[in-house]
Amino acid sequence: MRSIWNGAISFGLVSIPIKLVNATESHSISFRQIHLADGGRVRYRKVCELDGEEVSTAEIGKGYEEADGSIIPITDEDLAQLPIATAKTIEIVSFVPAEEIDPLQMDAAYYLASNGATAAKPYTLLREALKRSRKVAIAKYALRGRERLGMLRVVDDVIAMHGLLWPDEIRAPEGVAPEESVSVRDAELDLADALMATLGEVEMASLHDDYREAVEAMLAAKAGGAFEPAEAVVEPAGGQVIDLMAALEKSVRAAKASRGEGGSGAESGAEAEVTPIRRKAAAAAPKAVGGKKSTAASAKKTASAATKKKTATAASKSTKSAAKKSASAAGAAKSASAATSKKSASAKKAAPARKRTSA
Repeated sequence: MRSIWNGAISFGLVSIPIKLVNATESHSISFRQIHLADGGRVRYRKVCELDGEEVSTAEIGKGYEEADGSIIPITDEDLAQLPIATAKTIEIVSFVPAEEIDPLQMDAAYYLASNGATAAKPYTLLREALKRSRKVAIAKYALRGRERLGMLRVVDDVIAMHGLLWPDEIRAPEGVAPEESVSVRDAELDLADALMATLGEVEMASLHDDYREAVEAMLAAKAGGAFEPAEAVVEPAGGQVIDLMAALEKSVRAAKASRGEGGSGAESGAEAEVTPIRRKAAAAAPKAVGGKKSTAASAKKTASAATKKKTATAASKSTKSAAKKSASAAGAAKSASAATSKKSASAKKAAPARKRTSA
């Protein structure tokens, strides 16, 4: 790999000659600007404002523009003569635990390669000291016209350096968090935990850039003249109100399905819903103690309740039957009494008639 900077690591009184090598590379696809009318390339030409002539890269230098518009030329030699210890040196200033570094400060990453045979011994010493201490080194260095902050750590058997932003370059997150007062239920947290556990860990090497691959496939199809635009993806409308519990449960089911875990359909859905919720439902139910005894007692209680119910039902039927019989008897007595009264009246009417006849 080609080095972009040569210098040394200052480690106390130890100086380690090193070369700075880019540890990362960009695989993004670059596009050119074209004239839509004819497809011609549109270029930016570097032209001198004074004479209107186009200038080459070799003729271009650096300059500082003052408030009045005048330019002060600055050369690489001028910068090299600045009395800064970090101009050609990565100066280690402290060693701290890695967790003390805020990931927000992370910038570009580089590999530090030993430069020459004499650098092998002190390079290995620093590498092994970092390994054993489980700490990282905080350093200052100058690159591309400015002094920078860096963090040295061990990656495999190589010392790597991460560029760090200065603390005053990290903006405070004021006004970023939601202003609304929101409460999260335990059941929702349980489902979130279930989703995190289902997703689990991932091999970082297995991750890839899907968008870049899709763009490459589109370019290949366009070059071959066989490109057919796909249907546009419909994005959900903004401000949509969703059921958070349902979304979490669906996410758990989808994660399990993608990993080939659990059942399918209603079965897997039941698992996703039950895992966080059944714990609380079970807490309200009485716990069975002693297995068989508890079952027998429960059966006994059930039988007793059934017997009482049957007895109450039988008593109710008996009472109704007795009432019905009493009503029937009362009706019969009433009918008999009415018949007797009718006969007596008839007899009384008939008696005087017989007397008149005998006279």
